[in-house]
Amino acid sequence: MRRSLNLTAHPSLWGLAAARYLRSWWYMVHLGAVALVMALSPSTYNRENRLACARYIYASTWQVLPWFSLASALISLVIIRIVLVTAKSYGLSHFALEMVVRVLVLELIPLSAAMFVALRASMAFDASALGLARAGMSPQAANDEALRRLRRDIVPQLLANSFGVLSLAMVTSTIVLVLAYLNVYGLLPWGLNDYTRTVGRVFSPAVTIGFVLKTVFFGLAVALIPTAAILELQRYPRRVNFTVQPGALRLLFVLLVIEAASLALKYI
Repeated sequence: MRRSLNLTAHPSLWGLAAARYLRSWWYMVHLGAVALVMALSPSTYNRENRLACARYIYASTWQVLPWFSLASALISLVIIRIVLVTAKSYGLSHFALEMVVRVLVLELIPLSAAMFVALRASMAFDASALGLARAGMSPQAANDEALRRLRRDIVPQLLANSFGVLSLAMVTSTIVLVLAYLNVYGLLPWGLNDYTRTVGRVFSPAVTIGFVLKTVFFGLAVALIPTAAILELQRYPRRVNFTVQPGALRLLFVLLVIEAASLALKYI
C-alpha cells in the first residue's frame, strides 16, 4: 500500500517502477530458459536428483491425486446434471454431451488443476522462506537459506509441478468423460457409438493439439512463475514480509492469458 501511495504521489517514479517490472519479467524468462537447459541436460539426472524428482512428484501428484480426482468428480457430476437437465428443458438434449465435454474437459479441468498445483507451490514458499524467517532467522538469512534450497532442488521442483498439472488434468478428464457417458446413456453399452462420435467431433486434431499445448503451458507457468518469484527475493529481501504470495498475481494473469488465447484460437 505504501509503495502504491508513493507511486501515485511521485509520477517521476513511474519509469523506475516500469523498468523494475520489466526486469522482473525478464528474470522469469531467463530462469525458465536456464531451467529448461538444465532439464534437458543428461548430467542433471544423477542419482540424487532422480531421487529428489521422484520425491517431489510423489508429494505433488500421487499424494493428492485420489482426493483431488474425487472432489473434481463430485463437482463435475453436479455440473453435468445441471447441463443435462437444462438442455432437456429447452429441447437441446442432443447438444448436452458436447457442451459438457467442451466446458468441463477442455476448459475447466485443466485450469482447476493448474490453480490447485499453484496453491501447493505457494504453500511450499511458506515452508522454505517464511517458515525460516519465523523460526528466528533474519529475513536476509532466511532468504539466503531458501535460495540455497531452491537452487539445489529447482529442476526436480519444476519437473514435479509440470507433471502434477498434466497428471491431474488427464486423469480427471478421463473420469469426467466416463461420468458424462453414465449420465447420458446409463450402463447401456449401445450408446458407445453415439458417444464416441460426439467426443471425436469435439476432439478434432486441432482441438486436441490445442488442449495438450494449453495443459503443457499451464504446467510450465505453474512450475516456473512461483519459483522465479521466490528466487527473486534475493534481490528484494523486503518482499518476504509481503502478505501476498510472490508471483501469485503474475501467475493468475498468465493463466488467464493462456486460457483466453486458447478460447480465441478455438472459437474466433
